[in-house]
Amino acid sequence: MKIAIFPGSFDPITKGHENLIYRASYLFDKLIVAIGENSQKHSFFPLDLRKNWVQTTIKKLSNVNVDVYNGLTVDYCKNIGAKYIVRGIRTFADFEFENHIAQMNKILSPDIETIFLIADAKYAAVKSSLIKEIIKLGGNPSHFLPTNVIIPTEFFNKKI
Repeated sequence: MKIAIFPGSFDPITKGHENLIYRASYLFDKLIVAIGENSQKHSFFPLDLRKNWVQTTIKKLSNVNVDVYNGLTVDYCKNIGAKYIVRGIRTFADFEFENHIAQMNKILSPDIETIFLIADAKYAAVKSSLIKEIIKLGGNPSHFLPTNVIIPTEFFNKKI
């Protein structure tokens, strides 16, 4: 069985993430959208809200699940039996960043492969950090979010 993970903070999940999840779901027997708790990132949205958004976004995909993990991504892969890590690439800068991580992961765990999926052109500019900025400034982010993702009003104009 080919098991892959699609790791990220999903803060929030975007239409770009949704597109990559649907595309990756056809490549693997099982895909786990793995919400990582990154020690270097301060999440804007609480974990339970992010997990709910991902779960409702993927509910039609029978071979996709959602999980939360801490620590090294390759250790999480080993714990669940995943041999593949799926990462999305929007730009050359993304490739450089993701390539460094993939190479380090390969050294740490040679039996786990990283698979890069190129973002569809219409989602190449969609970035969670920009969506959070729109929300912080009171704008409407709905063009960039899956239809099930409704931002609670207390996050608009929120100062961090």
